[in-house]
Amino acid sequence: MTTRWSAVLLSAQSQAPGSDRAREEFCQLYWYPLYAFIRRRGYNHDDARDLTQGFFLFILGRKALQRATPEKGKFRSFLLGSLKNYLSNEYQRENAIKRGGKIDFVPVDFSDGEDRYSREPADSLTPEKIFDANCALTLLGQAIERLKDEYLAQGKAAVFETLRPFLDVSGGASAPSYEVAAEKLGVSGAGVKTLIHRLRKRYSEVLREAVAQTVTDPGEIDDEIRSLCEALIASEGRLRA
Repeated sequence: MTTRWSAVLLSAQSQAPGSDRAREEFCQLYWYPLYAFIRRRGYNHDDARDLTQGFFLFILGRKALQRATPEKGKFRSFLLGSLKNYLSNEYQRENAIKRGGKIDFVPVDFSDGEDRYSREPADSLTPEKIFDANCALTLLGQAIERLKDEYLAQGKAAVFETLRPFLDVSGGASAPSYEVAAEKLGVSGAGVKTLIHRLRKRYSEVLREAVAQTVTDPGEIDDEIRSLCEALIASEGRLRA
């Protein structure tokens, strides 16, 4: 497996400089899709929190990534498969992490986990499909944050904040009219359309780069994007990042 996240995990599993940052980056990015999947499997909030932390210990501390092979494909699939294995085997041990005795080896904030989980669809969608949808939202959020940083670095924070609603794919934000956006930015109607076009184009590029970091073959990027979009569509916009 030769994705960026493989490199991040390998760094996190090592004692090399930067390993703490790599470990925190990985856990902060993926804790919620993992947590929500565990909740969907019937565990309560406290157990899901402990199991999420325990899984991070398992995959990092036990160097589980070393058992991954390129044939296992997408990072998302590897991560879910590893979690299922952990739930089936590791938590059955007598020394499984218990409330009050868990090891918080990275600062993962679970405070909004239940609020987010309570807004997820309680229907026939499988835990796997919800996991895929949450992974999609994770990648979308990652792309948004990177794009935001780029605009801030260019001194265009106002442009990004004004036009950001035009990027929303979850249905949670209401984009202003072109006229309102143009007036706020002090540009013409044609000018604001050009700015939106550039923003969306760059967003698409950044998103493809983010997805590319989770697959082993560049030829899989389009298929992975389609799969993630299908998962989001199946969730009918009821998930929120």
